[in-house]
Amino acid sequence: MKRAWILPLLLVLGGSAAATGLILRGSPGTAAALLLVFLLLAGANSPLIFPSSIDAQEAQRRSVADGRPIVFWRPGCTYCLRLRIRLGRSARQAYWVDIWRDPAGAEAVRAANDGNETVPTVIVAGQPHTNPDPAWVREQLFPSA
Repeated sequence: MKRAWILPLLLVLGGSAAATGLILRGSPGTAAALLLVFLLLAGANSPLIFPSSIDAQEAQRRSVADGRPIVFWRPGCTYCLRLRIRLGRSARQAYWVDIWRDPAGAEAVRAANDGNETVPTVIVAGQPHTNPDPAWVREQLFPSA
């Protein structure tokens, strides 16, 4: 869990240090704008923007029961962030597994990607799809009847 917060923490600390330097040089407006940018980047790269993660075994059990996709992701991944933002509210229909918090999830991703931890990896009907198009993932969340 600690590893998931390293990047956001570094962004906040770096932004705070830069803003402090600007304030000391007499530019409080620029400092405030810069700090805001760093805070937004920290928030976008934090686990907070993603739906609650569950472990890989629970995600697999639920997916078998209801057919929903499993999305393996990790904090700081721009492709994961892109998928999450493009899915919008429908992202909560999938099961999200943070591979930094769940070793079994990381192993499942490595097994699907020739030993690499390439995310996002989306499992649909037992088949892995590495970095799929968000529109395709949305179709898997709401298949036409």
